[in-house]
Amino acid sequence: MFGNLEDRFGDILKKVRGQGTLSEANIKDALREVRLSLLEADVHFSVVKSFIAEVKERALGNEVLASLSPGQDFVRIVADELTKVMGSAAAEIDLRAKPPLKILLMGLQGAGKTTTAGKLARLLKEKHQKEVLLVPADLQRPAAIHQLQTLARQVGVDAFDTQVGMPVSKVCQQALAQVDRRGQDVAIFDTAGRLAIDLELMEELREAKQLIEPTYTLLVVDAMTGQDAVNVAAEFKAQVGIDGVILTKLDGDARGGAALSVRQVTGAPIYFTGTGEKLDGLELFHPERVAQRILGMGDMLSLIEKTQKTYDEKKAKQLAKKMKRDDFTLEDFREQMAMMQQMGGMKDIIKMLPGGSQIMKQMGGSGPDPDKELLRIEAMINSMTPKERTKPDILDGSRRKRIANGSGTSLTDVNAFLKRFKNMRKMMKKMMKMGPGGLMGMMKQMGGGAGPGGGMSLRPPGMGGRRRR
Repeated sequence: MFGNLEDRFGDILKKVRGQGTLSEANIKDALREVRLSLLEADVHFSVVKSFIAEVKERALGNEVLASLSPGQDFVRIVADELTKVMGSAAAEIDLRAKPPLKILLMGLQGAGKTTTAGKLARLLKEKHQKEVLLVPADLQRPAAIHQLQTLARQVGVDAFDTQVGMPVSKVCQQALAQVDRRGQDVAIFDTAGRLAIDLELMEELREAKQLIEPTYTLLVVDAMTGQDAVNVAAEFKAQVGIDGVILTKLDGDARGGAALSVRQVTGAPIYFTGTGEKLDGLELFHPERVAQRILGMGDMLSLIEKTQKTYDEKKAKQLAKKMKRDDFTLEDFREQMAMMQQMGGMKDIIKMLPGGSQIMKQMGGSGPDPDKELLRIEAMINSMTPKERTKPDILDGSRRKRIANGSGTSLTDVNAFLKRFKNMRKMMKKMMKMGPGGLMGMMKQMGGGAGPGGGMSLRPPGMGGRRRR
């Protein structure tokens, strides 16, 4: 997500950081490039205009020109203003409100509204331990009723038994009565959409909203449609009224125009962002984190949160003991790879690191795709017997040849991986004995860090490609 914008901003800010001093002239040059990159990213022209004006006013004041590190201060101002454009702080649903919490989801067809309803139900159930009722109120599309009821079973929540042909008013009234009767915490209403905004749709949504009296009316829009998403949000806001927005398909949006425009144009905050088809692909929208990612500063907080979701403290302690004893096996390594895949894969993890986009560009030009390489390694480990995984020292020539044939790789690939795994295991043992202080010293000896220009490998531990000759 935001790939194009990250690349453009990275190049612009690198030039600014390289300036010994900043003058009115080079600030204006930088702002001109920022303006063009935002317009190319399909950010609404009114948002670009006000953003540039705010940055210019702050950058041309003493805040930057009189600073000891003007380049860094300019970057900080851009980050601050980007965050402000998207809403400053994360907008969260108030779960302390008097139950039942009623959430009305609206949107055009194809925006991912029904899937988002399922994702939101899962989030509220698993993270906040809420009892949720999903209400299929999209009577224009009979398949949507079945789809939402299927999603309800998958996430383990109740679904209202909507019958084809029922009027929307009856669905809403009976669903609300069911919520009250069962004492459920949240009711999520999935309403009808159209291919485009029309009078019939708006009237139907107004009627549903009047009957339900929702705690939150959230509009689901497709981030990949850029300014069209912003225009749709503005129209729904004017005709029906919305409390906030959920942006879907954000992982497919390389430009970022909708995320950077919708708050300022509509006044409605972005509550959540949706990625992928999996039901865990709904996250709270953090403007500050998004701004930092766009500017190449990484998103360490989101990375930590992803790690905590898949982190098992007991297993981690066992793993630390194994590393210290030099008893880290290929079976352990396979478990770690599975954890990385649950977190979204190596590409997603690397992109959340400071300078991650630049690292990915370097890797893309000079080595194998990290996620494909992990799959190759997994295939090699899966082709081993349980005994071979726990005792890799028994892997002689004939066993290695069998593993290569079974995994669709070459004997050279298997030998290279096992050699790297052996070296990695030695390194882990040294690190565990050294403690934090010794670890930092080792990193300095290895080349001063993992960023561009450092001596550390950019590939995941134990992962290697073919050497160039």
